[in-house]
Amino acid sequence: MKNLSHLFAGLAGGLLVLAGSYFMSPKEQFNDPFASAPKQKQVSKLANNDGGNRGPLDFSQAAEAIMPAVVNVTSITEFKARSDAERRYMELFGSPEPDQSTGSGVIISNKGYIVTNNHVIKGATQVEVTLYDKRKYKATIVGTDPSTDLAVLKISAEQLPTVEFANSDEAKIGEWVLAVGNPFDLNFTVTAGIISAKGRNINILGRQQRSIESFIQTDAAVNPGNSGGALVNDEGQLLGINTAIATPTGTYAGYSFAVPINLVKKVVSDLMEFGEVKRGYLGVVIKDMNSDIAKKENLSITQGVFVNELVDDGAAKKAGMQIGDVILKVNGIATKSVPELQEQIGSRNPGDEVVLTVFRNGQQKDLNIKLKE
Repeated sequence: MKNLSHLFAGLAGGLLVLAGSYFMSPKEQFNDPFASAPKQKQVSKLANNDGGNRGPLDFSQAAEAIMPAVVNVTSITEFKARSDAERRYMELFGSPEPDQSTGSGVIISNKGYIVTNNHVIKGATQVEVTLYDKRKYKATIVGTDPSTDLAVLKISAEQLPTVEFANSDEAKIGEWVLAVGNPFDLNFTVTAGIISAKGRNINILGRQQRSIESFIQTDAAVNPGNSGGALVNDEGQLLGINTAIATPTGTYAGYSFAVPINLVKKVVSDLMEFGEVKRGYLGVVIKDMNSDIAKKENLSITQGVFVNELVDDGAAKKAGMQIGDVILKVNGIATKSVPELQEQIGSRNPGDEVVLTVFRNGQQKDLNIKLKE
């Protein structure tokens, strides 16, 4: 059996390796897109139960709600000479044609702000955005966050269609979802599937500092060109940003991965306000609980996040956390794995107060923790 490799669902024309960040435009005056985004009309559930008979699935209303807010993102990278020999070659024969690749994006503010993946626009010297109604705009890069593979673009347009945001913490495994984007330059394509898993870490962002991988895994078909596009629930609400696929071939093979919208909202808001992401930190060294750790530490549970070390003067140690504690919840939300804990803490700001439920000495205990930067 072939091993699956994890690849960005990125760009029609090639798959990218993630590294670094890119920043072009100065920060504009901050307006919270999530406070002003108009609410869409609620769409009825897709599977009816009338007299015990389930009705046929109909995704048309959900697709209609999201498609006008999805865009095509074209990244253009001009060749730049890196040596005297390359400069002389260009003087004699002219510059090579710029590289061009396409991905997707989602309008998150009617003021022209768009979220996409960092790898879609990384290294681009020019970015163009094409709307659902075929209007085309030059885009500036407001900010990027390689640690979550997200980026924010800005176009000079207003009164744009937006989308209602879901609560990704409430998404359930088995729930229907749609993926909308531009695979293989087949613009504004819709595919359907279910949520296969949550809190999935596939190590696609490598070992770069502070990377957060807690993907929503689905079986909705996602291919090169879908990156930065929308994952929506059956009510047409934005649930995540499609980012990667697991594949032995470079194309869709049954699994795709999206950054959950609750984390996206935090990253986007910070990039728009500060030009960078400010995150709260616990100050712990952690690992997933399992039966081996439970046996070694004489614990009666096998799920959660085991605290292996504490950082001196860190938020967790200051709040009374101890080595050997098992973190079970953040503000009542279960954290059965390290990615789930990282997602919950990474979506909060320095100075935020959270309640961590830990397992200690056979009992659950709540710790009030003020996150540090």
